[in-house]
Amino acid sequence: MPFGKSSMSETIFSKIIRHEIPADIVYEDDLVLAFKDISPQAPIHILVIPKKPIPQLAAAESEDHALMGHLLLTVKRVAEQVGLEDGYRVVINNGVDGGQTVDHLHLHILGGRHMKWPPG
Repeated sequence: MPFGKSSMSETIFSKIIRHEIPADIVYEDDLVLAFKDISPQAPIHILVIPKKPIPQLAAAESEDHALMGHLLLTVKRVAEQVGLEDGYRVVINNGVDGGQTVDHLHLHILGGRHMKWPPG
């Protein structure tokens, strides 16, 4: 199935993947896309999304294991690329109670300041 096509509802991320709407893209390959969040919660706030339309982490299947690993390695690559050598936080919100607002799996890279714990 081509990226951007599925029974999953169309999302803003689908349109960003297809370059139909603008985004400040910092990294892209055949499997993933990383771009700056339009409502940053830290000095550096980048979203990393799979091009395969997976609605949320809980919907990932065993067949997605390589893609899931690629997402995390992309987070590492992007964090290095933007100079987050002092550390950063990676967040995946899952479902309504987890704070997920777009039904497309995405990883938040937050950095550029000291992160507090607990987060929320």
